[in-house]
Amino acid sequence: MTGGGSGEVGERVALRIEVAGRTLGHVRRELAVVAHGLDDIWAPAARAMPPPGRDGWLLRSLPRERLPALRAELTGWLVAERQAYPRHYVPMEGQDFDDWWQGFSSRTRSTLSRKARRLADHCGGGVSVRCYRTADEIAEFMGIAAALSAQTYQARLMQAGLPAAEADRAYAVAAAAEDRVRAFLLFAGERAIAYLYLPVERDILIYAHPGYDPAFAALSPGSVLHVEAMRALFAEGRFRAFDFTEGDGAHKAQFGRASVDCADILVLRPTLRNRAALGLMKGVDRLAGAGKYLLDRLGLRAKAKALIRR
Repeated sequence: MTGGGSGEVGERVALRIEVAGRTLGHVRRELAVVAHGLDDIWAPAARAMPPPGRDGWLLRSLPRERLPALRAELTGWLVAERQAYPRHYVPMEGQDFDDWWQGFSSRTRSTLSRKARRLADHCGGGVSVRCYRTADEIAEFMGIAAALSAQTYQARLMQAGLPAAEADRAYAVAAAAEDRVRAFLLFAGERAIAYLYLPVERDILIYAHPGYDPAFAALSPGSVLHVEAMRALFAEGRFRAFDFTEGDGAHKAQFGRASVDCADILVLRPTLRNRAALGLMKGVDRLAGAGKYLLDRLGLRAKAKALIRR
């Protein structure tokens, strides 16, 4: 990678300033965005980089072990971690469902089985999981899941629900025609209560869009659906891995079986406006970190997160 020249204009990126999942504002910059998939992360050497945008680069999910070399190469640039996290995934080659299932502790396996029974009992036994993969099936899935997604906290608070515009639906159907999508719905009777949408890239499943009906939150429908989805996916014997993508979380850590220490790295030209923006973001991050620490000390973090999601 080189830091010379103005490079391409890049993509206009809205960098969120947020506290506890609530967006307080954005800092917008022209950046060349470089997303690292599992193959990039597994590779022995860093991938070739595009020219920087007008303001620099945003490197998503860069293995943290490569950060010292990056800093040394980009002397004079502003290099900052936006967030660090383990990139969780499930190796699937040469594995089957039982291998993955036995990766849980006996206590967790018992808990997951009990959750499935409890949901079935609550719904009078009328619980079913449907898999969608063909173009016609994905068209049907998008219609059902879009309505369900609109009810989720991901859509209400984070604008991260299932993309459901006409162009998004057309793209999903086209991808399904090329066998590049798997999707699942969990039904209570005829009511869809959880969904899972998984693009497929080079035989790697991407954990793109999960969600569930908040009215069933206490019954863990997302976990119940994910277990059954893994059963069906392993049975195909096709996939190399299940990639939980960027960011950490209890569900990813529990359902994953391996991880790589990664970070989202912001690389900015050393201008006054970029220094000021970076200072603002770091200040808010420190404030949020102090708040999390205090909530942890008081044992209130889980309750605070549940309150925010309402």
